[in-house]
Amino acid sequence: MTYILAIDQGTTSTRAMVFDSAMGVVVSEHKEFAQHFPNSGWVEHDPLDLWGTTLATCNDALRNAGISAGQISAIGITNQRETTIVWDQTTGEPIYNAIVWQDRRTADQCRSLRDADHGEMITERTGLLVDPYFSGTKLGWILDHVEGARARASNGELLFGTVDSFLIWKLTGGAVHATDATNAARTMLYDIRKGRWSKTICDLLDIPMQMLPEVKDSAADFGETNAAIFGVPIPICGVAGDQQAAAVGQACFEPGMMKSTYGTGCFALLNTGETPVVSKNRLLTTIAYQLDGKPTYALEGSIFVAGAVVQWLRDGLHIISDAAETQALAAQADPHQNVVIVPAFVGLGAPYWNAECRGSAFGLTRGTGPAEMAKAALESVGYQTRDLLEAMSADWQATGVQPTLRVDGGMSASDGAMQFLSDIIGAPVDRPKIRETTALGAAWLAGMHVGLYPDQATFAARWACETEFTPKMEEATRQDKYASWKKAVHATMSF
Repeated sequence: MTYILAIDQGTTSTRAMVFDSAMGVVVSEHKEFAQHFPNSGWVEHDPLDLWGTTLATCNDALRNAGISAGQISAIGITNQRETTIVWDQTTGEPIYNAIVWQDRRTADQCRSLRDADHGEMITERTGLLVDPYFSGTKLGWILDHVEGARARASNGELLFGTVDSFLIWKLTGGAVHATDATNAARTMLYDIRKGRWSKTICDLLDIPMQMLPEVKDSAADFGETNAAIFGVPIPICGVAGDQQAAAVGQACFEPGMMKSTYGTGCFALLNTGETPVVSKNRLLTTIAYQLDGKPTYALEGSIFVAGAVVQWLRDGLHIISDAAETQALAAQADPHQNVVIVPAFVGLGAPYWNAECRGSAFGLTRGTGPAEMAKAALESVGYQTRDLLEAMSADWQATGVQPTLRVDGGMSASDGAMQFLSDIIGAPVDRPKIRETTALGAAWLAGMHVGLYPDQATFAARWACETEFTPKMEEATRQDKYASWKKAVHATMSF
């Protein structure tokens, strides 16, 4: 028996999963790690926590699966995107904490770039809006604020990477400095049409290009793990950013297919095929995956706070002790109250892209309690998803958006949240049998590359639905509730 090991390095935890030769899940292990919030709107991780939990979960997965490292045919890696790490090329030691994708500290610099009329050029080349969400300005901040960093970078002593690059570097013992096209496309430094780092943008942001990793296909040879790590060298053959890996795991291979992943944030990707579609509704144009040197493009809408709103109920308001309690609590809410929470804790993502606004709640009464807050928190995810779908519908008019939405991620396990999602968008929502589609996508990329797993068509044919949620809400109610949401958003942004 041979297997694939998938590493899913996420925002709040690291997961390692072993898949068998039929793409069945053998075992899944995960570990959480600390979040650091040094200032308002700042979010950091210790890169060594990311590396340590990766090693620990991989070893736990191998042990609990009862297999040896020699039975692993390949490793696939998927990761939180945009999170920025700079490390010493000789020692592998990070020079600063990882600046997480949620971090907003470079909002002023991004505003200055837009005011200086660089926004259109950056969007044209990268498909992205100028926003602190992406890696480019985060990297510049580290170089500017760590003593001696800019000089060391110019001298070739420092390397930059998103989390995948850092893990590849550590796994290969410093032999490989590489990333894949989907992660490169999220840095705000990569020309997605020409398929190379943009010297123009790097010069604009004063980024030494020798810091940047080599960009490869999503299924490619990323080197072998150092034999000392697992006992034998294992090839790394699949890499994709978490949202793109989820789209692959959901078999969204045809133009018009889309998926929405509910983790810490929510991210919807619509496959647009071989041609990048320029959004007129403040969505992102990105790379869905790249195989055999050919990129497949996507429109993406990013919500910064989805599952994180449940974490806020637990850790901020202390009205639940476990995320699993949320749905039962929400079911007790007074149906006559119309509480709306806009969870703009780190600003609003697509289609608003407002980095400065912060969270708010509307419709509170003396009778508002934990149940109403829990219900409003869950509903906020459905409202934000509808915002994305309406923007995508406006941008993608060639064939229209596929009427059924495929969902995955931790929050998709909530029947109540998924039913409300179907109700508020007025369309079916399909939840697959394998919900860890992010890890599955990374595993398929690696397994397909080494010949263990089938081609795209066969893989797509095996996709199976576990539950389909269909709309039950009356149209008038749907529109009234969504109108309340839109008013709440506009009030939040104007505060």
